This record gives sequence, structure tokens and C-alpha cells, in this order.
Amino acid sequence: MPFFDYLAQHPEDASVFSGAMVGLHGAEPPAVAAAYDFSMFKTVVDVGGASGNMLAAILARHPEPRGLLFDRPHVVVDAEQLLQAHGVSDRVTVEAGDFFRSVPSGGDAYILSHILHDWNDDQCLTILGHCRKAMNPDGRLLIVEMVLPPGDAPHPGKILDMVMLVLIGGQERTEAEYAHLLHKAGFRLSRVMATQSPVSVVEAALA
Repeated sequence: MPFFDYLAQHPEDASVFSGAMVGLHGAEPPAVAAAYDFSMFKTVVDVGGASGNMLAAILARHPEPRGLLFDRPHVVVDAEQLLQAHGVSDRVTVEAGDFFRSVPSGGDAYILSHILHDWNDDQCLTILGHCRKAMNPDGRLLIVEMVLPPGDAPHPGKILDMVMLVLIGGQERTEAEYAHLLHKAGFRLSRVMATQSPVSVVEAALA
């Protein structure tokens, strides 16, 4: 049984996993919110955003946009409590669904935070295709991931790359690999922005 399907059928284990991810990536949401200017957007859609940590940090720092949190039903069930704790629940719509089927339409920014590294290229193209179809023509796609340096330079993401491959068939990627993947999905990589955390923001626009 695929890992994420297992979690969908075992809510107690899913809760433990969700808590572990919050702890592991706790420094990243405020770092991303500080590194990227989200004030230009009206609606930020967090695709696969779990209980809303990333979206809450962004909206707390940037009062201009509204947010839409999108993930599987068993994942977003606790989102309201977290969003209230961050004081942004009145600016967020929570929607349940499956990003392999569709994503909510009409957003100015679509965030994929620690999503694409879970999947192989073909699966990523499916997710990216749904984002491309859903987003506004002048919107931005924002991929939040570790971006591997090319060549043999040491980097902690290269260890994670092997872990992701063995555990769930995923992978970490270089900037060139993201550019190639985005091009195949109909996007153009605009820039890669470092943050004060292990992750970067890979920004893309419609090609």
C-alpha cells in the first residue's frame, strides 16, 4: 500500500506524521514568509498544505492576501484550530480534495511546499498540470523545497534524496532539474530565492 494511502486509512498514524513534519520543518514557514513578497497576491493557494503552517505564517506576515488551504480530508481536519491560533482563520478557506485529480482554481499564487519531492517526474507533471490549469494567467507557482547543488558538492539534501527514493520513490532536485520539469509542464522558471532555512523558493510563471 502506498505510504500516503496508508495514512489516509490510519488517522492516528497520520496525526503522528503530521506532528513530526511540523517539528522537522518548523523554521521554514517564517523564513519563506520573510524571503518572498506575498503582498502582490490576492489569493494564495497552498496545495497539499496539511494543517496550514506555511499558509498561516505567510498570511500573518502579509495582511493583504487571502488564503486557500487544500489537502486531503483527513489532513485538513485540524486546520481550523491552527489557523485560529495564528489569527488568520477569517482569511482562509479550507478545501478538501486530491491534487492528483484537481486543485482549486482562481489563485494568484500556488504553493507546493515539500510536495514534489514526494513524487517521481510523471507524478509531478500531473500535479503541475492541475496547477497550471487552475491558476490565473499572470499567477505564480512557488515550489518550496531543498534545491540541490550540481555536481559532487556535499549537501544534506543529497542524503535526503536517497531517503526519499528508498521510502516513497521520491527525489530531491537541482535547479536545472526543476527548470526541465517546469518546462515540460508548461511553466518557465523565473528565479530561485534562498531563505534563512534549508529550503529555497523556486518561482515559476506560465510559459
